[in-house]
Amino acid sequence: MPTRTHVPTTQLDVAAKLLSLLGDTATEPRPDDRLAALTLAVAADLPVLLWGEPGIGKTAALTQLAESLELPLTTVIASVHEPSDFSGLPVVGDDPAEQGVPMAPPDWAVRLVRAGRGLLFLDELSTAPPAVQAALLRLVLERRIGALRLPPEVRIVAAANPRSSAADGWELSPPLANRFVHLRWTHDHEVVVRGLGGTWPRAAMPRLSPEKLPEAVEFARRAVCALLTARPKLVHRLPTDETRRGGPWPSPRSWEMTLRLIAFATAAGSSREVLSLLVRGTVGDGPGLELLTSIDRLDLPDPETLLADPARAELPERGDLRQAVLDGVVAAVRNHPERSRWDAAWALLVRALETGAPDLVVVPATTLASLRREDWDVPASIERLAGVVSVSRRADRARAALTAKTGR
Repeated sequence: MPTRTHVPTTQLDVAAKLLSLLGDTATEPRPDDRLAALTLAVAADLPVLLWGEPGIGKTAALTQLAESLELPLTTVIASVHEPSDFSGLPVVGDDPAEQGVPMAPPDWAVRLVRAGRGLLFLDELSTAPPAVQAALLRLVLERRIGALRLPPEVRIVAAANPRSSAADGWELSPPLANRFVHLRWTHDHEVVVRGLGGTWPRAAMPRLSPEKLPEAVEFARRAVCALLTARPKLVHRLPTDETRRGGPWPSPRSWEMTLRLIAFATAAGSSREVLSLLVRGTVGDGPGLELLTSIDRLDLPDPETLLADPARAELPERGDLRQAVLDGVVAAVRNHPERSRWDAAWALLVRALETGAPDLVVVPATTLASLRREDWDVPASIERLAGVVSVSRRADRARAALTAKTGR
């Protein structure tokens, strides 16, 4: 009878098995605007900088992203490196006078080039001293390290803590900050709880529709150029505050990045929330919100088209956009006052009254009534709007009386 060989099991072996079980987690598709914005920027081959407090999960998110995209992850702690680690170390050859002195890249850069693809994660960027940040400029912009150029399939993502919570933190230099898409990384308690239970959200590359690509490029160019034509001072506006200089701000470079992100978001059918995170993270909150408002108005119907066939007019459902359309129609009648156009505008206001909030037609109706010429008969449709205008005026008078009485 064969004897059973006893395999000794140490407590370290048992501990290793327990650690393996703890690391055995699954992923699931779950809507996450921040994760969607990150993957879209990665798809657009733009450097991304995640801002968040220590322990918020930036590194874990990048690790999971690399696994989901099947990209080898290379992590470089920027704060513990010297400038020469990114610019390259000089290597003297046999005849430097003839051959020059090449700059040797670090080993991690060589591994990335050999792999031909990967995710380069620059961690703790805000604790890197100014000299190191200056050396990183060429890496982030030109993708060069020493004599090597990173392959096109390598993506760059960085992470930083706000200066208030970073150990010996520095503000990012404006030239380096202006090369990133800045995303604020915060925790979602439901995601954290479910993740600790063993299931984390899955990152996936956006699905770009091939048939939408030319339309997406045209729309992105039209959106950015329309805003900058109307607001030329937004083309380049370096913040005066040092902290804001280390974040997103408008420049020709960041507008070019924004244009690319709009094109990718359009081709992918991304939500407005994701697009908002991306454009505000590239040119800043103020210019970004102006751009989003301008994009909304790009899709508004032409007032002349509405006046030509008011019976078939389709008005936006969103209140602010509907108000803008009605104001545009009244402005078009004011610019070219004709009886037929005046009647058509009244028909549009009646249609707006029937399909939306009544208060949205009050101001356009009052303005349109003031445009009437003496020889223009009052259309019957005005009767349907008279009650709304009258009620609105009574409400305004009551509000004014109450304000005067209370002194507020």
